[in-house]
Amino acid sequence: MKALIEMTNVTKDFIQGDNIIRALKETNFIAYEGELIGIVGPSGSGKSTFLTILGGLQKPTTGKVLLNGKPFSELDVKQKSKIRLDNIGFILQASNLIPFLTIKEQMILYNKIRKTKINQTWMDELFAKLDVEKLKNKYPNQLSGGERQRSAIAKALYHQPSVIFADEPTASLDTKKAFEVVKLLAKETKEQKKATIMVTHDERMLEYCDKVYEIVDGVLSLRA
Repeated sequence: MKALIEMTNVTKDFIQGDNIIRALKETNFIAYEGELIGIVGPSGSGKSTFLTILGGLQKPTTGKVLLNGKPFSELDVKQKSKIRLDNIGFILQASNLIPFLTIKEQMILYNKIRKTKINQTWMDELFAKLDVEKLKNKYPNQLSGGERQRSAIAKALYHQPSVIFADEPTASLDTKKAFEVVKLLAKETKEQKKATIMVTHDERMLEYCDKVYEIVDGVLSLRA
């Protein structure tokens, strides 16, 4: 299997007054294509620090992050932004949809930014797979929570990133819709050979994960 994103000997320190707080202890992590990986842990344990370093939003204090086998954490802000645009998709708790754009316009925005041709065939395929075809001309506030999250998954997959970050994607959903969203995410991860890293507090969703890691006091460990 191909490694899509990895951390090697990564730590993260924050200065708090006269003290140095090590928010993330030395961490090694690899996500391979086709894997849905769950990340759990109590609030303040280091989950957000882990995710933001992995996604290039923070620099590690030591160690490095590789994306598709190439250095990522060492790049400058502009280089990281360009690589994120092409290689990383985000699904957030609040669905991360732009309120004044229809679902279809959300997808096309990527093409406008990158000055690329609209991939209508792939867009239509995603709409059908995720059951949002009838929603494409609606705005986010016209959709239910489950519809917004399915639309957010379509948006995250449209530019065919290699890695997906899903941060509490089911937190605002009822049980039925939460299971639907995670099942769809697992299915698309495998079919499209992505790596998906999902932070969640909902232990029920972990049955769909290929691996589950726990972070406690900045220490990442693989659950047996």
